[in-house]
Amino acid sequence: MMKAVVFDPFSGASGDMIVASLVDLGANKKAVKEAMTSIGDIRVDISRVSKLGIGATKVNVTSADDRGREYTRIIDVIKASGLEDVVMADSIAIFERIADAESKVHETPKDRLRFHEVGAADAIADVIGACAAFHDLGFDKCEIHSTPVRIGGGFVDTSHGRLPVPAPATLEILRNSCLMYEGGPVTQELLTPTGAAILAHFVDECNVFFPQITVERIGYGAGARDLEIPNVLRTVIGEIGEMLISDRIEVLETNVDDVTGEVLGNLIDELMSSGARDVAITPATMKKGRTGHVIQVIAQPADTGRLARKIIQETGSLGIRVMPVKRLIAERKISPVMINISGKRREVRVKVATDALGRILNVSAEFEDCKEVAKELSVPIREVIRKAEEVAWSQL
Repeated sequence: MMKAVVFDPFSGASGDMIVASLVDLGANKKAVKEAMTSIGDIRVDISRVSKLGIGATKVNVTSADDRGREYTRIIDVIKASGLEDVVMADSIAIFERIADAESKVHETPKDRLRFHEVGAADAIADVIGACAAFHDLGFDKCEIHSTPVRIGGGFVDTSHGRLPVPAPATLEILRNSCLMYEGGPVTQELLTPTGAAILAHFVDECNVFFPQITVERIGYGAGARDLEIPNVLRTVIGEIGEMLISDRIEVLETNVDDVTGEVLGNLIDELMSSGARDVAITPATMKKGRTGHVIQVIAQPADTGRLARKIIQETGSLGIRVMPVKRLIAERKISPVMINISGKRREVRVKVATDALGRILNVSAEFEDCKEVAKELSVPIREVIRKAEEVAWSQL
């Protein structure tokens, strides 16, 4: 198990909402404030509010300096702040993302860019605060996930005029990230360029649904506006497994000491054809030094009674031990691949194992397919298996 963080931006995200949600999770308020105010005359107020009945932390940043800044000037301000190296590096990297997006949209070199809303002192403080809170919580050692970001809809007023949601720079930031997004549920801007850049920088995986996680703490960061939905960013920290699928099976087990090898071989065929997931028979030394076998069968709970009866009928055993077991398994799917051996193309099926996020864990060729091809082409089966798995890996 390892620690994981899940951002759940069902009501979008902005810089102050991200900072607030991390403070609500337990980030040190004093340390976050000191980092945010390190860039100059900034006032940071942290309070508790309610958004449609959900208690949340609100971070409000005020400054008399609301003018925009050149991108190069923002980097100079951050470098002169005296922040910890990791906080400074992440803050600069986030503004680099914003600059890349703005440069692309406006076809302007980054060293000539001037930021307006995202160049104001409060936006710079939000980025720094998010990075300071992130590292204060030790999230740099966690997997960072996000559900799809709700971006809102309609139009937003910017220094470049009235633009559709998401604003062009926000959309460009999303394009160069692993984040997924969807419109709604209100006709207002829910995702700001600053919020998009912070999430894009920190998030490792974006999932349609919550990953499998044991929740430890939940933080809610409040947005500035009151909407018809709770205007909060929900952030969760907990323990996440290896992203495998969990299910329940039962293990049937019995010891036999007077059953021939032929009967045991037939038993395996009978059990597998009757729905057993797997069968293993292991030689064992029984009481009084007698030789025997331990029969183990993996089965779905619904099949247990029928399979236990089959074991008793076939072996003469007088009792079956049944043990409920939780197991972690990979997703499995069968995919065909074309292989070329000595100029002859043949199709072979391969089994692809993935975790719950679709990341490939293993690829294995179907033995019976490889056996047929090997026999037809008069080549070693090992060569067919190697070719099939090599092609599958290259394609996947």
